[in-house]
Amino acid sequence: MVVGRVSPEVIFDASPGELFVVRNIANLVLNYELNAGYDGTSAALEFGVNALRVKHIVVLGHADCGGVRAFASEVAPLSSNDFIGRWMSLLSPAMQRLDAGDRASPEFLRRLELAGVENSLDNLLTYPWIRGQVQRGELHLHGAYFGVASGRLLVRDPADGKFRAMDASASEHRD
Repeated sequence: MVVGRVSPEVIFDASPGELFVVRNIANLVLNYELNAGYDGTSAALEFGVNALRVKHIVVLGHADCGGVRAFASEVAPLSSNDFIGRWMSLLSPAMQRLDAGDRASPEFLRRLELAGVENSLDNLLTYPWIRGQVQRGELHLHGAYFGVASGRLLVRDPADGKFRAMDASASEHRD
């Protein structure tokens, strides 16, 4: 199961239907306690984990994320309902973990994109059925980050939380 916006079928060389994919703006996952009302991402997670019995969930962020850039720059809402603004507010905990900096700089935006992946991984563990299966070793959570321009895939090391290129000789945090 892959939560993200970029095309995971191409990145992971998967056949059509081989991956259960949930796409949304900025690969965000709601905290279970915050989830009220209708939410397609949470419904898809519940279906993937409990009905399909997926063994792996990958939160796949990507470089040059428009949603992250909009959140960091605090642009005006696109509509009076501000669906995007409310959705992107899920990034607030990730933003709070970062050192202050120029919110428009490419480096800050990259750090926020990576922090967003980590925030979604943390939020996945607030779902009781996900947490239980992870604790029993039946389900594994992974963070990844795709460089759209470069085609490079970074994978989060759960031991230290750093994102590293699949190529061991490559330096970390490079796109």
